[in-house]
Amino acid sequence: MLIIENLWAASEGKQILKGLNLTVNAGEVHAIMGPNGAGKSTLAKILAGDPAYEVTEGKVTFCGQDLLEKEPHERSWLGLFMGFQYPPEIPGVTTEQFLFHAVNAKRKFQNEVPLSEEVFEEMLLEKMGPLEMKEEFRKRCINEGFSGGEKKRNEILQMALLDPKLAILDETDSGLDIDAMRIVAAGVNHLRNKEKALLLITHYQRLLEYIIPDFVHVVIDGKIILSGDKALALELEKRGYDWLTHEIDAK
Repeated sequence: MLIIENLWAASEGKQILKGLNLTVNAGEVHAIMGPNGAGKSTLAKILAGDPAYEVTEGKVTFCGQDLLEKEPHERSWLGLFMGFQYPPEIPGVTTEQFLFHAVNAKRKFQNEVPLSEEVFEEMLLEKMGPLEMKEEFRKRCINEGFSGGEKKRNEILQMALLDPKLAILDETDSGLDIDAMRIVAAGVNHLRNKEKALLLITHYQRLLEYIIPDFVHVVIDGKIILSGDKALALELEKRGYDWLTHEIDAK
């Protein structure tokens, strides 16, 4: 589904990614871990099409197409979704309005009949259920005055309605208490199936207690230096990242 080959990227003249390689197949959950500044969020933003980052070398293929040639909205229409670490506030636009137009824009791209407001409202309320969101939530402006947990639940609600092939969640656990993390993780797990893939970017293994990954990758200095299963996340929790950094410096 997603193939990243020798990806190099920079921002404001600083090289951040340095030859990163990764393959994600349908049905898989991959966790990306690493210390601050390693390039984890940079990878997510590049896949989403953030213009602040320049790809200087490498190739990214998504569902057989050159992802780097696509505009951000085209990547979304193809089935890529990104949940932000710090979701932005959009005053004056309600969650329901935003999602109604986003879903129908994707349906138009796929040559499907747009949903009526009545049908969409029914779908929206259905998707809000597993996230334990109150009905009045949909009438609030996007993320305006939201708590950290509400913002992250709103991201997963968007994910549920847009039904992406590949979801990238950038530090979804950031700022969440245990109860909010449980709810968000349950919402994510509710959407998992053999046709879809998930890329989780996180500092800590606590999220991985709720969303079990198939693969864990450690990014240090702009590239993946070690991969394993969930046991690797537990080892990182105990030992931190210094031991890997020391091993790299020794080579």
